Amino acid sequence: MNNQSEEGRVVIPIAVSTEKRPDGPAPGADAEMVSLYQAHKKIYPRSVKGLFSNWRWGMVWLTQIIFYGLPWLEWGQRQAVLFDLGARRFYIFGLVLYPQDFIYLTGILVISAFSLFLFTAVAGRLWCGYACPQTVYTEMFLWIEKKIEGDRSARIRRDGQPMSAAKFGRKAAKHLLWIAVALVTGFTFVGYFTPIHELAREFAVWDLGSWEIFWTFFYGFATYGNAGFMREQVCKYMCPYARFQSAMFDKDTLIVTYDAERGEPRGARSKKADPTKLNLGACVDCSLCVQVCPTGIDIRNGLQYECIGCGACADVCDEVMDKVGYPRGLVKYSTENAINQHWTRGQTLRHVLRPRVLVYTSILGAVIISMAVSLAMRIPFKVDVVRDRGALARIADGGRIENVFRMQIMNATEATQQFHISATGMPDLEVVSENDIDIDSTQARWVAVRVLGPMDGATPGSHTIHFEIVAKSGIGKLSEKAVFIIPR
Repeated sequence: MNNQSEEGRVVIPIAVSTEKRPDGPAPGADAEMVSLYQAHKKIYPRSVKGLFSNWRWGMVWLTQIIFYGLPWLEWGQRQAVLFDLGARRFYIFGLVLYPQDFIYLTGILVISAFSLFLFTAVAGRLWCGYACPQTVYTEMFLWIEKKIEGDRSARIRRDGQPMSAAKFGRKAAKHLLWIAVALVTGFTFVGYFTPIHELAREFAVWDLGSWEIFWTFFYGFATYGNAGFMREQVCKYMCPYARFQSAMFDKDTLIVTYDAERGEPRGARSKKADPTKLNLGACVDCSLCVQVCPTGIDIRNGLQYECIGCGACADVCDEVMDKVGYPRGLVKYSTENAINQHWTRGQTLRHVLRPRVLVYTSILGAVIISMAVSLAMRIPFKVDVVRDRGALARIADGGRIENVFRMQIMNATEATQQFHISATGMPDLEVVSENDIDIDSTQARWVAVRVLGPMDGATPGSHTIHFEIVAKSGIGKLSEKAVFIIPR
């Protein structure tokens, strides 16, 4: 039996019965099996220069300077940005957050979600094309590949040749650099959760904890695999954003668009030829827009879910238009309505500011302002009060009722603070335990608080009282509710 596979289509000749069946193939005919999966072809993106390429590389530099540089910044005597999971503290420049500040994480997620909705409604997959880590690291890995193996045609030619010492040397050098970048990326990622200076010293003597080793190599391996091998397959098959982006698009969303009315019918021609006499459009059918596409699609077939909106096809098409002497903009950022109704750039931008965009902007602005106000008014310490279950209410010396509470005070500042504790809510309440407590910077402390209350004239049962905790440095005060019990 001989099998022949051709781009995912598998034809299998098999022997069949000579008896004719009404529901089967003709006697002696070959049976054909069609695969459900398309055979993968490696994509060799062509290098391109232009406005959108410059923006893309600008975002590569910006995001990576922030990512690789931020853990090394210091704020006072500590790392500026550190998520210390072991101590359950999150340092973000001057802020010290605790798990109780989960509301701020929720706010950040809401801001991220509405930012994504807003950017997508305005101009499509801007995140994917310019700031997504998959795009950024793929650009970096492709740059390394180009520097070592040459341009697109050289890479295609070399991959088609048998293995040789020169080919092996180039491939090995490329993969070594990829692995180096991936490991530095994994090391930096772990440096956000373990103090990076300490982590660097541990790496130097190879005295790492098991989790640090695991996450460094896991994140490095993910970077190496995704940016070096999977590339566009992550965007096409793994990323959910490509699947639901259409729900956020409409006919006034700016997307990379091919002007079919101007470009068709496409065809090759000499530079001096008049396209109108040849009955041809502006598209010279050079296929460069396909060659530069990182996901390998043809933008001339219309909007496709694989398009990440990077604008590479627009850059290379503008280069071709300049060479043949045609106006730019055959492939450009535009909207479906603008193309169909021949709007000017001003008309297009005015229609971009539609109700959906204004609603997203309003909600996003409200959430950002709320977050900023909340952080500005945030009192940098926390208090939690619980009854001491091991000490019930009792009659103390002097004929007064004593209740014992346990109080946790968390100092979220980076300086030692002194707190004064008092109680209100019933006549003659008095805190008889130590009521001036010192808490070291970014520390929490449990203290026992003994409170005396009246026995005469008070109704037996539960009475609501409030503890007032005041920071003597003037950073704020808090009030916590508790229950004072008078026995029957």
